[in-house]
Amino acid sequence: MFDSLKVLDNEDREMLPIMPLDDDEDDFSHLDLPDLVPILALKNTVLFPGIIIPITIGRDKSIKAVRKAHDGEKILAVLSQRNPSVEEPGREDLYETGTLARILKMIKMPDGTTTTILKGRKRFALDAVLAEDPYMEGRVTDLDYVPVENEMEFNALISTIRDLAAKIIKLSPNIPSEAAVMLNNIDNNVFLLDFIASNLAISVAEKQGILEKGNLGDKAQIILSHMNKEMQILELKDEIDSKVRGDIEKQQRDYFLNQQLRTIQEELGESPHQEELKELEAKAKKKNWGEETQKVFDKEIAKLKRMNPQVAEFSVVLNHLDLMTDLPWNEYTKDNFNLKNVKTVLDRDHYGLEDVKDRIIQHLSVLKLKGDMKSPIICLVGPPGVGKTSLGRSIATALKRKFVRISLGGLHDESEIRGHRKTYIGAMPGRIIKSIKRAKSSNPVFILDEIDKVGKDFRGDPSSALLEVLDPEQNSTFHDNYLEVDYDLSKVMFIATANTLNSIQPALRDRMEIIQISGYSLEEKTMIAKKHLIPEQRKENGVKAKQISLSAAALKDIIQHYTKESGVRNLSRRLAGVMRHAAKEIALEGASKVTVGAKDLEEVLGPAPFNSDMYQQAQIPGVAVGLAWTSVGGDILFIETSLSPGKGKLTLTGNLGDVMKESAATAMSFLRSNAAQFGIDDDQFKETDVHIHVPEGGIPKDGPSAGVTMLTSLASAFTKREVNPYLAMSGEITLRGRVLRVGGIKEKVLAARRAGIKKVILCRGNESDVKQINPEFMSGIEVVYVDRMQEVLKLALSH
Repeated sequence: MFDSLKVLDNEDREMLPIMPLDDDEDDFSHLDLPDLVPILALKNTVLFPGIIIPITIGRDKSIKAVRKAHDGEKILAVLSQRNPSVEEPGREDLYETGTLARILKMIKMPDGTTTTILKGRKRFALDAVLAEDPYMEGRVTDLDYVPVENEMEFNALISTIRDLAAKIIKLSPNIPSEAAVMLNNIDNNVFLLDFIASNLAISVAEKQGILEKGNLGDKAQIILSHMNKEMQILELKDEIDSKVRGDIEKQQRDYFLNQQLRTIQEELGESPHQEELKELEAKAKKKNWGEETQKVFDKEIAKLKRMNPQVAEFSVVLNHLDLMTDLPWNEYTKDNFNLKNVKTVLDRDHYGLEDVKDRIIQHLSVLKLKGDMKSPIICLVGPPGVGKTSLGRSIATALKRKFVRISLGGLHDESEIRGHRKTYIGAMPGRIIKSIKRAKSSNPVFILDEIDKVGKDFRGDPSSALLEVLDPEQNSTFHDNYLEVDYDLSKVMFIATANTLNSIQPALRDRMEIIQISGYSLEEKTMIAKKHLIPEQRKENGVKAKQISLSAAALKDIIQHYTKESGVRNLSRRLAGVMRHAAKEIALEGASKVTVGAKDLEEVLGPAPFNSDMYQQAQIPGVAVGLAWTSVGGDILFIETSLSPGKGKLTLTGNLGDVMKESAATAMSFLRSNAAQFGIDDDQFKETDVHIHVPEGGIPKDGPSAGVTMLTSLASAFTKREVNPYLAMSGEITLRGRVLRVGGIKEKVLAARRAGIKKVILCRGNESDVKQINPEFMSGIEVVYVDRMQEVLKLALSH
């Protein structure tokens, strides 16, 4: 109520309602109303009897209606609009009950609008609208109130309303105190109700409801109800304000008391800061740091003792000394030299990865014999999900060392590694020192995750800052800008992880011992699932071993048909789906045991998204099968060549990279220069357009290893000889016809086996790579090694 004693005029402009001093003035009872009364539609307010309001009128029809009334008996029928957004209201847009008003004054404003001062006199009911142009006119009937039956009850209501209004005025900060005097001066109870209703902070529809009430008792009850709501809101606001003021006063009181306490303590020589300094000195005595570090500490603590605690630099120096005393200077955990136990732990946690395990055992063996050595800096490179990060935790467990990890992905600021100078506001040490502090040991296993995704911008080059961290000759004196004292990182076992070496700075790559981790074969994934993933997912989903049975065929189908990856991350997600299905059957259906076979997988996991039988035998010349390495492992690649009459144009499609396009051009040049050797007419190249396409054009493809496949596809198309079935190949070619070695051999050979390929052609230089593959994974596939393209075509093309 009484938000600030405002109402809105006909054009949404704020105006103040005016209370007349002569509220008992004639209410038209002596005047016969004309048959037709001009009608004025109000947008955002309701006019009550006895209330005077100035209204700024802008609508043409409204101006004409006011002028007509002003020129006559100055009587106007004022009605409120149901919807204020309607610009040209008709009968249906207006309420049926309104207030007859007298025009006290009409003023034409400089901006062309008309301001009219109206005084509400009596309620009326609209009988009919008889004209809408050029303004609205209608026939109205004036309304009287129903006489009050219980005068005492009505007077009690009015008294309650007066008291409540006085309380609202007192609580509301927006209402002047003079309003209470004004209310006390109103003797007419009906006018009092209308005046309060006019100033209530309620909607137009609610005010209209009050205006329409012909029973004064009901009208008073409605007004009292709205006032009670307003009172509750104001009391709540006052309670909140009091609480906030109390909190602020308490904070001020605590501040002054603390200041007084500090002054008393200083007078007695018992400053709390002195206690902090004593604690720092006690911690420093227990530290096994070098002489240089001790000198720095003594200098800083002496400076701190002389410094006023109110000075900003005091907290800077204090935080610096806190860090120095929290770091584990020359504090090491004892390594586990039971090498058999270490190997058992590593084998228990990870299947395969023999190269990494052997390297850890070698390091511990040398450390056991020599007694002291710098830790190796290893970089594990492989596709996602093969266990690079989790292997670091297993190594820490096996060695009984602390484990810390920081993610370098997306790192741009060099200060994240080296720290900020402590003079800056908000300065802090770098991630390396913070992690050592968290580990509470100077020889943890430290994982530098995603080192290939370190960024570089105007804030510096973090990979250059890592050179000092990962150089065994330098990291014994690692310098953090915040610490400002050299720290020995030489005993830390750093293990970096990356998906590719291409984006790692050469100087940084040179400082690390690279260990390639290739993708897992079907057999390896099966063993990992049985030993690790299934027990882990059973535990995660609350399913006991005796409550679920997953058949070997179902597991094989999940690996082949529901995942397509080098690692086992998605396989773990699929097995989690199986366990959730089992949990639902047990909890919802009351099953004692759930058996999942190969036939049940579509119901449990949905339709299989991948088809392991990817190879399709080519029935026409010009189609050859290559082998590709992808971020999710190996894959087979179809290369198609189509010939058409033309002028020797070469077209390449399939989203190919520059290197792959160059391989196609090299293959074409070699074939043209050796056309006679392969029985191809030289004129055919001039009269034929060649189109080479690699399917799945939405996937970018690049690299030199498709060279032999492109040449085979071209030779097959020109000689019209089909490529032998179940044959795939990989290798780079030269203009002299030599076949060069390529990478990713294990992934490619395993992909060929998964796809049903029976023979693979590779460069002789890749023979050593094939020998590193477990012979069990090579069953059913023959590998043929070649040196020249002539050998490839002899093996590949049908006779």
